Amino acid sequence: MNNTLEDVHTSGSLGEKAEVSGRGKGNVSCFSSPSLIPLHGPLQPPNAQLSRNAVCQGNRKIEEGEKSLLAAPVPSLFPELIPSTVSSLVSDCLLPSTKSGATQVIKVYNEDNTSRTVEVPTDITARDICQLFVLKNHCIDDHSWTLFEHLTHLSIERIIEDHESVMEVLSGWAMDTDSRLYFRKNYAKYEFFNKPLDFFPDHMVSISSETNGMMNHSQLIQTFLNSSTCPEIHGHLHAKEQGRKSWKKFYFVLRRSGLYFSNKGTSKEPRHLQFIAEFSDGDVYTLLSARKIHGAPTDYGFCVKSTKRGSPRDLKLLCADDEQTRTCWVTAMRLFKYGMQLYQNFIQPHQKQKTPMRSISENSLVAMDFSGHKSRVIENPSEALSVAVEEGLSWRRKSCHRLSSHGSPSTSQSPMSNIALHMAQPWFHSKLSRDEAHRLITQQGLIDGVFLLRDSQSNPNTFVLSLCHTQRIKHFQILLVDEEGELFYSLDDGHTRFTDLIQLVEFYQLNRGVLPCKLKHHCARITL
Repeated sequence: MNNTLEDVHTSGSLGEKAEVSGRGKGNVSCFSSPSLIPLHGPLQPPNAQLSRNAVCQGNRKIEEGEKSLLAAPVPSLFPELIPSTVSSLVSDCLLPSTKSGATQVIKVYNEDNTSRTVEVPTDITARDICQLFVLKNHCIDDHSWTLFEHLTHLSIERIIEDHESVMEVLSGWAMDTDSRLYFRKNYAKYEFFNKPLDFFPDHMVSISSETNGMMNHSQLIQTFLNSSTCPEIHGHLHAKEQGRKSWKKFYFVLRRSGLYFSNKGTSKEPRHLQFIAEFSDGDVYTLLSARKIHGAPTDYGFCVKSTKRGSPRDLKLLCADDEQTRTCWVTAMRLFKYGMQLYQNFIQPHQKQKTPMRSISENSLVAMDFSGHKSRVIENPSEALSVAVEEGLSWRRKSCHRLSSHGSPSTSQSPMSNIALHMAQPWFHSKLSRDEAHRLITQQGLIDGVFLLRDSQSNPNTFVLSLCHTQRIKHFQILLVDEEGELFYSLDDGHTRFTDLIQLVEFYQLNRGVLPCKLKHHCARITL
C-alpha cells in the first residue's frame, strides 16, 4: 500500500505538468488536441514506466526483473486513481513530440499574475500552448487566446505569433531578468484581416499601384502579403535619442527593407533617409509604461528590439500621438516580418472548424404563435420580433419572481436581489476600477465592441458598462429606474428598461441603441 500511495503522490506532484486523472476515462475523450502534454523522463514513477511497457509493448518480451515486479500486484485503496497512467499513455500517443522526445518545463501567467507550470515538448508552438490552456481551463476556443512575451525589466511586451517556437523565444531571455509568458485574450490579433481600412488610415499608407488611391480592404491586405508590391507606411513619430533622455519628432517611413527617418523634413529622397532597423532579426514590442519608465511624451509607445541578446540601450524607442497611429505602425511591422504566415495563422483555425451539429438551416425555421386555440405562422417580421421580445420579458419576470421569493419581502422588488444572475457571467468584473477596466480592455484588444460590466465606484448601487469604440474606451452609467415601485436597469434614462443585467447585455448585443456600437466581445478572466 505504501508503494501505491507513493506512486500516486509522485504523479500528482508534477502539479500542472499533467493533471491527475481522478476522473478516469472521462479525461481520455478530451485528449484529442495535439497540445496535451505527456509525462516523460525520470520524474515518472517506475511502476508507471512498467505499465507503459505492458500496455504499449504487449508482444515484447519482458525482462525477468520486470516480470517479478508485475507478478506481485500491490493492493490499492484508491482504485479510481489507477487510470491516470492509462490517460498519460493515451496523451503520449496523441501528442506531437520531437524526435529525441525532449521536454522542458515552462511557467505561464495570467492577468492577475496567477501562474501554472507545465511540461511541454521542445518543439511546441504558441498556438499549442494556447490550446493546452483552453482545454485545461474548459474555455471556449474562439481563436482569440494569445501567448504574450512580457519583459518586466524593460516594461515591454509583444504577441508571440501562433507559429513561433516558444523555446526559441525563451532562449533569447537573459538569466538575471524577470521575463514571463502571459496567456490571455487578444481580439485584435488578426482583426486587421477583417477590417484593414480601420487599421491603415489613408493618410498613412502609400501603395505603388495603378489604383489611383482607390482600394478596397481585400486589395489593401494583398499588397502587404504580396512580396512584389511595395506598400509604405509614413508619418511623424517621436524617437528617443541614443544615449539621451530627450525625445525628438521625425518623419518616418516604413518599407519592406526596414524603418527609416528623414533628416530633412518630410523628404523621402534616398539621400535624406537614414536607416533605423529591419525586421528579419528584430521584433516589435509595445511599451507598457511609456511615460513613467521611458519618459515618452505620450502613452502610445512601441519599440524594435533585436532578437539577439543586447543591452536596453539597443532598443529603438518610438512613440505615436494616438492609439490608431501606434496600431498602424505595429501591425504593418508584423505584416512585413511574417507576411503570408500571419494569414495562414488566421485561416488555419477556420479550416479545421468542425461541421455544426445542427443540420437544419436557420432559413427553414418560422415563427409560430401558440397563444390562441389554433397555432399560426407569424409572417410579419415586426410582429415576430415583438412576440419574441415579449416572451423573453415574460420568462425573465418569472425567473426574477422565483429568485426574489426566497429573499426577504423588503428586497423582493429590488434588482439587487437578483445579483446572482450576473455575478457568474464572464463579462461581469465586480469591484474593478476605471483604470483597471481600461487596462484590461486594452490588453484584450482595442477593437469595436470589446466590453465589460463592473460596479460603479461613484454610486455603490449602480453599475458601469465599459466599451471600446474606434480604439477608444468609453464608460456608460447604468441607472436604476423606479416605475410604480418596481426597479429596472437602463442606459438611456428609462426609455429602455431591463429587469436584470443579463437582459441588458443580451439586448445591446443585438441592438446598438444609444451605444456607439453593439456589444461583441466580452473581456474574460480565467484562473490558471
